[in-house]
Amino acid sequence: MFFVTSAVRVAYLNNSTSTVVDNTKPLIVTSCGNYRVKNRSEVVTHSPKGRKDYQLLYIASGKGHFFIHGEEKTVSAGNIIIYLPDQPQEYVYYRADQTDVYWVHFTGNEVEEILKYYNINLQNNILYIGTSPDYQWLFGQMIQKLQLCRPRYDELISLQLRNIFVLISRAIMSAKKFSSTSEKEVAFAMHYFRKNYNTEISIEEYSESRGLSNCWFIQCFKEITGSSPLQYILKLRISNAQSLLENTDYTFTEIANMVGYTNSLYFSRLFHKYIGMSPKEYRKVKLKENLRE
Repeated sequence: MFFVTSAVRVAYLNNSTSTVVDNTKPLIVTSCGNYRVKNRSEVVTHSPKGRKDYQLLYIASGKGHFFIHGEEKTVSAGNIIIYLPDQPQEYVYYRADQTDVYWVHFTGNEVEEILKYYNINLQNNILYIGTSPDYQWLFGQMIQKLQLCRPRYDELISLQLRNIFVLISRAIMSAKKFSSTSEKEVAFAMHYFRKNYNTEISIEEYSESRGLSNCWFIQCFKEITGSSPLQYILKLRISNAQSLLENTDYTFTEIANMVGYTNSLYFSRLFHKYIGMSPKEYRKVKLKENLRE
C-alpha cells in the first residue's frame, strides 16, 4: 500500500499565477486550493502587505493558528477566515493539528456588496459556519473546473463561490433561528453520521431512536446544514472515497465496501455522477498531480 505524503491541490484562472486584480466583472475567482498538512512539521504564511484580492479560507478539519491585529487566534474546524485586500496575512498550520484547509482567492467590482448581501460581516475576520461536506464539495468542484478550463468555466466557478456564500448565509441565519436543542440534535446527528456513514442508516429509525419526529428532524437538519440527512451521508461517502482513491492503493471494490456500497458498479456510477469522472479516472488524475508536485 502506498500513502501520498504531499497533499496539495491548487488551480488558477487561465492557468495564470498573476496577482493582478481584475475588476471587469462583479465576482471573479482567481484561484482555489486545498492543503492537508502531512509531510512538513509546519506550514507558515507571512505576508505583511497582504494581497490585492480577497481570500476566504475554510478549516475543514484540524485547526490553524492565525495572527490578526497582533493577536494569535487558534481557529478550529468549521470556521472561515476572510482576508480583505491589503490586509496583513500571517498564519501557521502544524502537522500535529492534522489541518485540512480549503481556500479561494477572488476579486471583482461588486465583491463588497455581494458579501454584504449574504450577511457576511467584513469586520469579523473569523466566522463559525459549522462543518459540512457541502463546503468541501463546492471547493473541490471549483478546483476541478479551474483545472479543466472548459468553455465558460469562469462563470461556473463564480456561481459555485456564490453557492458557498449562500451556505454561509444560511448558517448565520440558522444560528439565530434555531434553539440550542435543535442545534445540539443536528450536531449529534452529524457526529453520528460521520462515524457511521459507511453503514446502512435509516433516517426514520435514527429519528425514532432520538425521540424526534422524522419530518421535524429532516427539516431541522436541512435548514442548519443545507443538505438533507441522506444527502449529507452521500457526500461523506463520496468525500471519503476520494480520499481513499488519492491516498491508498485499495481496489475500487474495496473502496466501495469501505464507504458503504456492496455493489461496486453502483458505486462507480454514483461517483461519476457527482464527481464528473469514474473512480479509475479520478485516481489517474490525482496520481499525475502528485507526480508534478
